[in-house]
Amino acid sequence: MLKIKNLSYSYPGNSTPVISDLQLEIQPGAIYGLLGANGTGKSTLLYLISGLLKPATGKVTFNNDETIRRLPKTLSEIFLVAEEFDLPSISLDEYVRLNAPFYPRFSIEQMHSYLEHFRLSADIHLGHLSMGQRKKAFIAFALACNTSLLLMDEPTNGLDIPGKAEFRRAIVSASSSERTIIISTHQVRDLEQVLDHVAMIDRKGLILNTSIAAIQNKLQFIFAHNPAECAGALWSSPVAGGYSIIRRRDENMDETDVNLESLFELAYSNPEIINAL
Repeated sequence: MLKIKNLSYSYPGNSTPVISDLQLEIQPGAIYGLLGANGTGKSTLLYLISGLLKPATGKVTFNNDETIRRLPKTLSEIFLVAEEFDLPSISLDEYVRLNAPFYPRFSIEQMHSYLEHFRLSADIHLGHLSMGQRKKAFIAFALACNTSLLLMDEPTNGLDIPGKAEFRRAIVSASSSERTIIISTHQVRDLEQVLDHVAMIDRKGLILNTSIAAIQNKLQFIFAHNPAECAGALWSSPVAGGYSIIRRRDENMDETDVNLESLFELAYSNPEIINAL
């Protein structure tokens, strides 16, 4: 579905690539978490995938078409929710009238349902909303477009605590075997319970690309009060009240939820361990 091959990109005036020779395949029907440290090109990658930036080398293909060509059939199947965006000062009804025709599977009924998730009414005026409310309205529209690829850059930034919970419910309800959702985020705790797959990148390329189920099968994430329990761990760190620990898991151990913050620290501090998984 989505293939990234030998992808490199440098911003004008900067000789150091922000993305260098990246190889990645994204399969349909999953919610991907795109993780990486600041400056590793997560947002840039989303713009390259959507065809808004041109690669220095390599290519991005979606359904066998290069996204940089910006073909109508490609654009109708990709929606990007950028971290920062502007919406016109018009009613939501007018915004839908102008933009929904570009997305053949747009559903006004679904948009109203997502608006209900976010506790917004359908008769809102975009120019009268707070930043958080504008983001909720835009996300509701994006989900209702029913594109087969949805890209989201830091979607929970600017949302209050109820808004983050509402976002998680909306994303889960919007997922399907026909749709892939890629979410770039630093707010991993906001999304731990909704991701199916994790892709981690740094400036050298891909660190990790695997399913949450595969991680749970091979690693155990635990909290311990006793520092002696850190012995033999793949990774450990002091946290409030005790220690966060990652261990190898065997078939006799209970399966645990994945702690993405801990996994991220392990991947960046000991990439050889992650490569061996």
